[in-house]
Amino acid sequence: MFELFSDFFACRDNILSRMDPRPKLVIAVTLILVVVRSSTVALPCTVLVCCTATMIALCIPLRVVALRMTAPLGIVVVLLVLQTFMTGTTRLFVLPVGSWTLVATEEGLMRGILMGLRVLGAVGVILLLSSVTPAYKIFHALRWFRVPEGWVEIALLVYRYAFALIDQASEVATAQRVRLGYVGLRRSLRSLGVLAGTVITRASDQAMRTYEAMMLRGYQGTIPFAPLSPMSTRERGIMCVVPILLAGAHFLIERLSG
Repeated sequence: MFELFSDFFACRDNILSRMDPRPKLVIAVTLILVVVRSSTVALPCTVLVCCTATMIALCIPLRVVALRMTAPLGIVVVLLVLQTFMTGTTRLFVLPVGSWTLVATEEGLMRGILMGLRVLGAVGVILLLSSVTPAYKIFHALRWFRVPEGWVEIALLVYRYAFALIDQASEVATAQRVRLGYVGLRRSLRSLGVLAGTVITRASDQAMRTYEAMMLRGYQGTIPFAPLSPMSTRERGIMCVVPILLAGAHFLIERLSG
């Protein structure tokens, strides 16, 4: 659980973690936009493979990378199934489901694969960014880019207290498991309902305690951030040149494929 959700690996010393967070954030956003707007599978596949290879080269266990990809894989499967059976005209096969007959199409399958690879490519970029940049530096960079203060503060508090709620949910689930709360389908569903209600109640209590603690410490509507150190000439050049190269590569690939 700790390896899956924390930014433990981002605190390691390597060439990417030493870079200023602002160029990394600009490059990551550009890569995500390029991947999302791609009309072929070549660019998303390339981005996904490069991001995964970079994380492995930075000694991040493949097991952790695979676990972090689990949630988006579920979204990819849903997109693939919906597109395959709901769009297109060229029939691939027929799947009878009870009184229904589902028809898979070639166009839908290709569209589903493209959309799935877009999701995985964008997630790969986010995972790589979070693996080389601690969360507080990303929030700091967002403030420097004049992202609304309320958005940044909410994201900061959500990130801070998500781990506290995960710990509390884990404690409740462990107590339920010891008391055979997950033996049988009916008892498991009942235990899950109790767990969800407990987490919501504790989240509400934690929100009130956090607000009161912030007010006692002089909270005036904004959380102060220290100014970022100035970027070097090399980092400024990277922040300006690399997004232009990525956009140019995307335009060239789209022209050649079109």
